[in-house]
Amino acid sequence: MVGALCAGVVAAALVATGPGGAAGHVEGPDGHADGYWMRTQARFAPPTAFVPSAAITYDMDLVPAAAWIEVSQHTEPLGATTVRLRVEGMKPGHAYGVQVHQKPCGADPAAAGGPYRHVSGTGEHRAGPESEVWLDFTPRPDGSAEAAAHHSWGFRQGEASSVVLHDRPGGKGARVGCFTVPFGWVTGAG
Repeated sequence: MVGALCAGVVAAALVATGPGGAAGHVEGPDGHADGYWMRTQARFAPPTAFVPSAAITYDMDLVPAAAWIEVSQHTEPLGATTVRLRVEGMKPGHAYGVQVHQKPCGADPAAAGGPYRHVSGTGEHRAGPESEVWLDFTPRPDGSAEAAAHHSWGFRQGEASSVVLHDRPGGKGARVGCFTVPFGWVTGAG
């Protein structure tokens, strides 16, 4: 059913976002779900922190503990998706690469798997900002920055689970931070 939101996504997203976020669906005039939206935020902590966080730093010079991140998603009824990122407390002037990845974050930077690709598979011809969600940014002198990406497609169910920060633009550098995000999808989109 085009435009119908998987009900489990809303429930999972509401639980996963906790007090720092919100999620839901957008209802059309007929009362059916016509899209998906989500916003979540966290403070970065090392993987060994006493109080775990959905945002993990692997390099405290580039992603200091207690730096803040917010990610939001808006997916329209037929799948067009906008992902926005905001950060505070990052290293001013450093160019970061950021991509949506397939799996949740873990203590090992590789836990997030590879980048989400709209055109699945491997190969350089499938990599890039047209088939992946890139949110590269360079913080201002106060350590804050924003980025956004818009695509005509939406995420496939269960295949987008985190945002990974790299030490250089384009997602080819070392993974310096990761934020587990409850991305959603709209059935029939894609």
